[in-house]
Amino acid sequence: MPEPRHFITFMDLNLTEHRRLLERAIELKARRAHGCYRTDHLGGRPVIMMFSKNSTRTRVSFESAITELGGHAIVINMGDSQWTRGEPLSHTARVLSRYVSGIVIRHTKEEELVELARWSSVPVINALTDESHPCQVLGDLMTVAERLGGVGALDNMSVCWIGDGGNMLNTWLQAAHLYGFHLAFACPEGYFPDSGILSRASANNPRVRACKTVEEAARGADVVTTDVFASMGFESEREKRLRDFQGYQVNAELMKLAKPGAVFLHCLPAHPGEEVTDEVIESPASVVWDEAENRLHVQKALLEHLIPAL
Repeated sequence: MPEPRHFITFMDLNLTEHRRLLERAIELKARRAHGCYRTDHLGGRPVIMMFSKNSTRTRVSFESAITELGGHAIVINMGDSQWTRGEPLSHTARVLSRYVSGIVIRHTKEEELVELARWSSVPVINALTDESHPCQVLGDLMTVAERLGGVGALDNMSVCWIGDGGNMLNTWLQAAHLYGFHLAFACPEGYFPDSGILSRASANNPRVRACKTVEEAARGADVVTTDVFASMGFESEREKRLRDFQGYQVNAELMKLAKPGAVFLHCLPAHPGEEVTDEVIESPASVVWDEAENRLHVQKALLEHLIPAL
C-alpha cells in the first residue's frame, strides 16, 4: 500500500501540484454551476472530521465536499474522543486509519497533527491550527486567480497583508515561498509571523518584505487581506490586541493606495469596525463571499488529489 500524502502545511504540495489543484477546483466550480454536483470519487467511503475549535465555513465546506464526492462525513468533537482522555496519538491514528479514508482535523497544536500523520495510513488534512491555515489560502488563491485572469497570474501578483502575524500570514508566506509573488506585510511590534517560516520565505523569494507602515504595505497591491485581531485561542488577549492594533484597520483610504481594481480578502468571520470597515467588506472590491464559497471547490480538488479513486 503506498504511503499516504498529507496536507499539514501549504508546503506539503509542490508548485506543480498546487497549480493543478487550483485548475481542478476552477473546473469543479464550473461543473457545479451547470448542475453537476456529484461524482463518485470517494465511492461511499467515510472521511472523519475532528474539531477542537469552533467552525462554520470549514465544517460545512468540507462536509459538503465529501458528500459531493460521493463519500460520507463523520464529524466528532475532539472533546468526545478518547484522545482527550490520554489515548496516545499513535493509537488513535492507527485505529481511525482502519475505519476511514481520510482525516480532516481542526486543532490547536500543529505538532500533534504531524504526529497523527506519522502513524496514519490515510491522508491527514489540516483544517486550521494555531500555526497555519493552508486550506483557507488555497481558497484565497483560487479567488484571486478568478479575478486576475487565471492561475498563471498568481506568480507576479502583489499581496498586502495587514494585521496579526499568526496562522494566516504564516501560510501566505509559505504560498509566496512557492509561487514567488510579491508579499508585503505590516504587523504591530510583537506580532510578527513565525521566524523560521519568514526566514525561509525571504531567502527563497526576495519579493517578501516587512513594512513599517500599513500604507507602505498597501501601496500598489493587487490584493489586500487581513484577519481578526484576536483569533481563536487568543480571545483572552482581545482588549490588549485592540489597543496594540490601532492604526491597522483596512478602510477605504487604505484601499485607495492599492492598484485600481484591487480585491479585498478576509478569511471570515470578520469583526466590522475593528480590522476592517463595513464600507470595505461590502464594497465592490470585496470578494469575501466568493472566497468563502471557493473553500468548497479547492477542498474537493484536494480530497481528490490525496485520496485515490476506487
